Amino acid sequence: MQEDFLHYIWKHKKFNITNLKTVTGAIVTIKSVGSHNLNSGPDFFNAQLQIEDQLWAGNVEIHVKSSDWFLHNHEIDAAYNNVILHVVWEHDTEVFRQDNTSIATLQLKDFIDDALLKSYKTLFNAENRWINCENEFSSVDDFVLTNWKERLYFERLEQKAGVVDGLLQSSKNDWEAVLFKMLLKNFGLKVNGEAFFSLANSVDFAVVRKSQHDLISLEALLFGQAGLLETDVQEPYFLKLVKAYNFLKTKFKLNNVGVLPVQFFRLRPPNFPTIRLSQLANLYVLHQNLFSKIIETKSVEAFYELFKVETSSFWKTHYTFQKESKSSTKSISKSFIDLLLINTIIPIKFCYTKHQGVTIQDEILSLMTSIKSEKNSIISAFNNLKPVSNSALDSQALIHLKTKYCDANRCLKCALGNVFLNNKLLNQKT
Repeated sequence: MQEDFLHYIWKHKKFNITNLKTVTGAIVTIKSVGSHNLNSGPDFFNAQLQIEDQLWAGNVEIHVKSSDWFLHNHEIDAAYNNVILHVVWEHDTEVFRQDNTSIATLQLKDFIDDALLKSYKTLFNAENRWINCENEFSSVDDFVLTNWKERLYFERLEQKAGVVDGLLQSSKNDWEAVLFKMLLKNFGLKVNGEAFFSLANSVDFAVVRKSQHDLISLEALLFGQAGLLETDVQEPYFLKLVKAYNFLKTKFKLNNVGVLPVQFFRLRPPNFPTIRLSQLANLYVLHQNLFSKIIETKSVEAFYELFKVETSSFWKTHYTFQKESKSSTKSISKSFIDLLLINTIIPIKFCYTKHQGVTIQDEILSLMTSIKSEKNSIISAFNNLKPVSNSALDSQALIHLKTKYCDANRCLKCALGNVFLNNKLLNQKT
């Protein structure tokens, strides 16, 4: 038995509310179950109950066993002095407030329908399932699923906005610096993301601004801080970068202590750090006011145009400084821009406009539904149960559903889990 299930039962009155009695036989009438408290303190605030002839207003605390009251030290916590009812699955001891007055106790297992218990056990008895409700998932109503995915996506977006807020604080409210750090990290993808992020944190963004006017200077800054200029290469372009970096290093007192080494191993050549850093440098040289343009841009096609940049000419015939390769144009692909939109651009737009007191929910929905669904093992598994991911909004929502709800057994806080539980209850009663 989980305490969350007892919260669910109490909150939604999923028990026989007629003829309720405390463990001492006192008649209980529920006027209001109260407001569910998700923070510290009693589980439900401002409940209204009638116990025998006395009307009570106060809080309700819920436990699996009555003795959990003492296990959690509530008897010495003033926050629990206003508890008017202790709701438990199993009553095994009397409980008291700080002043030693006893608290009325309701033993829920005496008032719960067996069909609900059976539904609960069936949903959570899923040892060999990928998710608890995989046998029911294909039957979910499309309207319910669509609304739940939208809520899940914005819940995930709020989490990403928290990261942006943290960077904003550490960057002294410089939105352009935050954008640079997040872009650089995401240009590194999974393999080099942390290395690129450490690179971004090793340089004050003011140095980036001062280097933006000249491509060689900005590339030198990025390559130098990444440790990619510490080899012996007798090539004009490389030597120009070394000279430019040494100048910047002296002028701005730069060092790359703490910058994580970049990786080439197991990467496709288009994702080599050399290619990605050159593309980013070209992007910033081409768009001196990149942050403002991102805030102003509203459509996916316009973003594709904004991020339509290539590497420097040297990289048309190279993937590394040391070895020449077949000539090819190495521009940022639409699929890569999609990743930037999902992980950097939209979270920053959302967070920035939120700080300005502006709501752009419709714009975000339009952007996310215009981007193709991501492809990974989670999305494939959901689509095998039922085709449900047609856009990036869907895929982001499903990733959040799996990692934050399914994996954590938070079915009772999931819109789908509630539907499945209620449907099973109805089916068993008919």
